[in-house]
Amino acid sequence: MKRKQARHTEQSAAREGQRVKSGPVREGQRVKQSGPAREGQRAKQSGPVREGQRAKQSGPVREGQRVKQSGPARKSSGGGSRAAASEGIYAKNEVVTASVVGLTHDGNGVARTEQGYTLFVPFALPGEVIEAKVLKSKKQYGYGKMHTLQTASEHRVEPPCPIYEKCGGCQLQHYSYEAQLQWKRQHVIDSLTRIGKLKVKGEPARVSGSEQEAVAGERESEQHEVVVHPTIGMSEPWYYRNKAALPIGAAEDGQLIGGFYAKGSHRIIDMDVCLIQKRPNDDVLAIVKEIARELRIEPYDEESASGVLRHVMTRVGVVTGEVMVVLITNTSRLPRQAEWIEQLRKRIPDLKSIVHNVNNKVTNAIFGERTEVLWGSEVIYDELDGLRFAISARSFYQVNPEQTVTLYRKAVEYAALTGSEQVIDAYCGIGTISLFLACQAAHVYGVEIVPEAIEDAKRNAALNGLDNTTFEAGPAEVVIPRWKQEGMNADVIVVDPPRKGCDPALLETILAIKPQRVVYVSCNPATLARDLRVLEDGGYRTVEVTPVDMFPQTGHVECCVLLVKNK
Repeated sequence: MKRKQARHTEQSAAREGQRVKSGPVREGQRVKQSGPAREGQRAKQSGPVREGQRAKQSGPVREGQRVKQSGPARKSSGGGSRAAASEGIYAKNEVVTASVVGLTHDGNGVARTEQGYTLFVPFALPGEVIEAKVLKSKKQYGYGKMHTLQTASEHRVEPPCPIYEKCGGCQLQHYSYEAQLQWKRQHVIDSLTRIGKLKVKGEPARVSGSEQEAVAGERESEQHEVVVHPTIGMSEPWYYRNKAALPIGAAEDGQLIGGFYAKGSHRIIDMDVCLIQKRPNDDVLAIVKEIARELRIEPYDEESASGVLRHVMTRVGVVTGEVMVVLITNTSRLPRQAEWIEQLRKRIPDLKSIVHNVNNKVTNAIFGERTEVLWGSEVIYDELDGLRFAISARSFYQVNPEQTVTLYRKAVEYAALTGSEQVIDAYCGIGTISLFLACQAAHVYGVEIVPEAIEDAKRNAALNGLDNTTFEAGPAEVVIPRWKQEGMNADVIVVDPPRKGCDPALLETILAIKPQRVVYVSCNPATLARDLRVLEDGGYRTVEVTPVDMFPQTGHVECCVLLVKNK
């Protein structure tokens, strides 16, 4: 599904350029980046500055790659075929000059050559002129890497992470944070207009000359306008993740290492500090790796499916300070278990839970089916906006607590509760949004297909003394109609689906239930836009959208959307 979605996005970007305002750069023209920076404004350091560190303009361009602020853009060069170039298809390793006109959904630059060919280039920013080395070429688009940065964006900043270019955890550290927020809003707008065929207030109509676009334009002109608010960002967009799950492997010398995968691969980049993790997570992960080396625990080898330690996961309660360590192994028992427990307890003062999970299948999934508590509690506790939550090893709990409160408060605001409403929370998980809603609703009904999550939701409701909740495990499209038959009439339905969006059957159920309001919380603008189109065609009006930056320095963005039933 992800590959299919990515292919669709890339092809759309190749055709439409992601609706970016800056066009091809004329020979000798200096590129000025559109966006939040005022003319003449210097790029600012985007991350935590170390003492004595100087912010640079070059970003993640490798040493020896010159940054030129003026001068004519060179023609294509390298070993490529001129016939291929004239057809807009370049040879592998050919170096071509291109203007960057936008970003893909995952933060890669969309670059256009003079021949109109599109290349997707990591670390390239809108408004820049680059020389790119072609890595792979298809008929309509290709992939490249930065060879030379000829003209830098005003929003290019020096990424503070020393392994940023190697690690796949972040995609936008070289983009100023203000520019990230503006781009994420534009990304949402592009998805709503292109995929959802919605009309966004303040956005010009698309013009391509095609008959299909003309029909879409007529449809938009007859529609109401959707308000897309500015992205709500963080005052400090670093050190925000309360959970880390790192693959474990071996370096070339056999030493156990752990870190994120390199972008587009399963090659582990060892790391000691991650600038988007809560600091206790970094400390705990370093301790776990140290203990594993001391105990001579064999790291997992993905190619041979052999070895012991596959992943290490840590969770930290930001308010409570409680820590959980989860060791995921390829073996049914944890070797030297007693020593593990002794050393972890000795070295981690706030440790409350040690959990072992067995995953002996050849799979990319982190967790296996069997989980056991080796020491302490099966849960740790944390708080969101005064509500207390029990979090188990496999619970879905948002990783950015500060922005989670912002997002859920917006969902409650859109629900417009007065205390008399019946509310359904589809995809309720462990009941986080449900309990926010239950503080202001008459009754909240939560449904989730994962039985363990429903047990957590019930426990969390009891923990907070909220008895105006009902939670049930099962498919929402099956459970909700039964609730309706039993006499429950929902005034508001809230959905917070995974990246693939809502199940079509659930959308049909919403249209059959006909609540006055639908609040849609989304982590994927593309599937959000697709689902909004279905709800719009079924009699609902998308009123407003608020993007929330849950994952600074990455290409991800969450949205909270209000829909109301047409009269």
